[in-house]
Amino acid sequence: MLKLIFWFSITGTLFSYFIYPVLLKFLPRRPGAQRQHICSQAEPNVSLIVTAHNEAGRILEKLENCLKLSYPNLEVIVASDASTDETDQVVAEFSGQGVRLVRANERKGKEYAQLKAIKASSGEILVFSDVATSIPEGAIERMIRYFDDPSVGAVSSEDRFVSRDGSVAGEGAYVRYEMWLRGLESQRAGLVGLSGSFFAARREVCDENWDINSPSDFNTALNCARQGLVAVTAPDVLGYYQDVADASKEYQRKIRTIIRGLTALSRHMEVLNPFRFGWFAFQVFGHKLMRWAVPWFQVLLFITSVLLAGRGGIYALALLVQLLFYGVVMAGHIKPEFRERTVVKIPYFFVQVNLAIARATVEFLKGRRMTVWTPSKR
Repeated sequence: MLKLIFWFSITGTLFSYFIYPVLLKFLPRRPGAQRQHICSQAEPNVSLIVTAHNEAGRILEKLENCLKLSYPNLEVIVASDASTDETDQVVAEFSGQGVRLVRANERKGKEYAQLKAIKASSGEILVFSDVATSIPEGAIERMIRYFDDPSVGAVSSEDRFVSRDGSVAGEGAYVRYEMWLRGLESQRAGLVGLSGSFFAARREVCDENWDINSPSDFNTALNCARQGLVAVTAPDVLGYYQDVADASKEYQRKIRTIIRGLTALSRHMEVLNPFRFGWFAFQVFGHKLMRWAVPWFQVLLFITSVLLAGRGGIYALALLVQLLFYGVVMAGHIKPEFRERTVVKIPYFFVQVNLAIARATVEFLKGRRMTVWTPSKR
């Protein structure tokens, strides 16, 4: 029995990051997955919804970025999540340039503010963006091309995190892995989550079942699946973000994000039903549920490795590998300068993520929820 638990825990630890992507490779690609997105003559009306809460220090730069975008039929709306600083006043100064302010007078969270803006918007396609996101010129045009495929309900940008000196931020390797995985999912049953800071969706996807208590990036992907549509990634549409200004708060940001994800899944457990959602249910299981289970599989693997170390070479080797792995992580914790080396940076980030998952899961089970949203300072 102990050996069975050992192999079960190894499988659980590796499943989301390694086994799941391999299995995706064997799933049939959806029709149209290889379609070339050439320049389209269609120019549907687009509403760009920027969500903001107390962003007086950054909203000016964001609005200037939005107004430089070249898309011809673009409506710019700022959804103010009950801001108490000068955000609304700054936005009002741009009313003469076509920027509209939609204010949520009661602070119920990012998704509630977005819902208010959705109801006030006129676009056939709705683009959602955060204040911290820099949108390159031409990105909207490239994003809209994907909707020429009638099976596409939502389109996600791909993330590019940059440090303040312009170099790739600490999560660079992890973000590249996530973008690669998104590509696999996009070609199968569609994304299970979009880039929450920059994505687009058809109006009909947003008009129904907009859950203000679930992250809009997951909610939109789920709504696509409900309507027989897919959410896809757009490798040629980039969103640029600076790394978090206070690195010590990055851990807390991860906890908040995971709690929001756990909340969304707990509110929509039906998405795990393969008879209703097909391969999309498997992707939610592999990418979301099994990834959130990794820290508990790690604990189980370490305990069983210790108990089995004297019974055979494979078990002793497994324990040795784990001790070396966590030793490298501890070295990176004690000596921060070691984290600049890839051999330390990746294991350290992996453990940090899984510690955040474990902490978030415990807090979620104790009843903590994260409806109200506070943007990270970048």
